[in-house]
Amino acid sequence: MKKHNYSAGPCILPQEVFEKSAQAILDFNQMGLSLLEISHRSDEFVAVIEEARTLVLELLGLQGKGYQALFLHGGASLEFLMVPYNLMKVNGKAGYLETGTWASGAIKEAKLFGETLILGSSKEANFNHIPKGYEIPKSLDYFHCTSNNTIYGTQMKAFPEVDTVRVCDMSSDIFSRTLDFSKFDLIYAGAQKNMGPAGATLVVVKEEILGKTGRTIPSMLDYQLHIAKESMYNTPPVFSIYASLLNLQWLKKQGGIAGIEKINNAKAELLYAEIDRNPLFKGTAVKEDRSYMNATFVLENEAHTPIFDQIWEQAGISGLKGHRSVGGYRASLYNALPLESVQVLVDTMKALENKV
Repeated sequence: MKKHNYSAGPCILPQEVFEKSAQAILDFNQMGLSLLEISHRSDEFVAVIEEARTLVLELLGLQGKGYQALFLHGGASLEFLMVPYNLMKVNGKAGYLETGTWASGAIKEAKLFGETLILGSSKEANFNHIPKGYEIPKSLDYFHCTSNNTIYGTQMKAFPEVDTVRVCDMSSDIFSRTLDFSKFDLIYAGAQKNMGPAGATLVVVKEEILGKTGRTIPSMLDYQLHIAKESMYNTPPVFSIYASLLNLQWLKKQGGIAGIEKINNAKAELLYAEIDRNPLFKGTAVKEDRSYMNATFVLENEAHTPIFDQIWEQAGISGLKGHRSVGGYRASLYNALPLESVQVLVDTMKALENKV
């Protein structure tokens, strides 16, 4: 039976990425060696990481604009620490938008380095919306936001104008929709949400914002050092970077971000239309802030849970359960999920309506 993978991360990837990755593990580039055993400094892998870094900037429209793309370790969670280390001045100040669990984690780390202002928060409403109407002081070293919130199913549809450095955690919706990425000075994302397998972290940074904090930064946490070493300061996550490259190549063949955005919009609109139509279900995020990557919803009557769970599991759907901290259901609609899979989910929701 075909599986329909709604996992929030590690997430679905294109079938051709799995096939090419599997072949590379057996024999990479007809070298007679596995990708897993070659030197990360070999010509063959250097070509991989250079193409991946170039393709990132190409897809984001940032080539020739003073940006560097880095593949690092530690996931987005380490970037919670690296961002203030590299951007918050001694005795400095940063502003954060608190829109979910991961934003709260970033705020916690920033507080270790200096004054950290929460400019807007939706915590009291269980993060069911994106805060609006907040003010951004001009004295900040940087402004930080999270573009998409996987747990609560919200997404920023617009970004505030700022007079300082703008940082965005785009872990769960990077490469999924068109934006003017040049309006961001630093973007970071864990690969496992919409780009590749777990293990690599993407950082896209404008070089001119670095080196101004007055801090002594440990080597492994210093963006400038990683730029100078071309993401090779220490052994990079070879397999994750290679699979990410394959995924970026696949994305380019889909028409790039603009091409995949049309498909993503169709998927989200199909699912949300059923959530709103079907009296047995209710979306958990405010409609204007609904995520097009992670749709969260609940049953109006929890007594229907075992019946619905049986229906979708028998339909070959996987990974639909909501995050353990909030319950309900979460359909992650990442780039590689086909529209066909969304239709299968919609059909199971209609089947429940007919059954009860």
